[in-house]
Amino acid sequence: MFHLESLPAGDDCAVLRVTGEIDVYTAPQLRERVIELIASGRIHLIADLRDVEFLDSTGLGTLVGALRRVRTQDGSLMLVTTNERILDIFDITGLAVAFAIYPSIPEAIATSQPWQDAVKASNTLFS
Repeated sequence: MFHLESLPAGDDCAVLRVTGEIDVYTAPQLRERVIELIASGRIHLIADLRDVEFLDSTGLGTLVGALRRVRTQDGSLMLVTTNERILDIFDITGLAVAFAIYPSIPEAIATSQPWQDAVKASNTLFS
């Protein structure tokens, strides 16, 4: 079952928690949420994919499109996952070099000044 939740942090950051499968059926929902977040000024995104069980080419394309969209706004998109199958997809496609991929949200936040500022300003903890 697909589930998508966005958690804002500060003025320009948000975590996207995705559960289930990102495929031809669910990728449009993810794409629309990213567009909505960018329109609302959230340009530094962390996509929490730890509970994603399956990612097809449409889902991968949606993530690439999201990365392009945030970069045009001088934003960022970091991915969080430890799922070996998902990590393999990024390695096999060569996209592991395009995306910043971390095993946890705190590790992703530690590498990003906008995220560090947002967490301090909002006193929000992400695990």
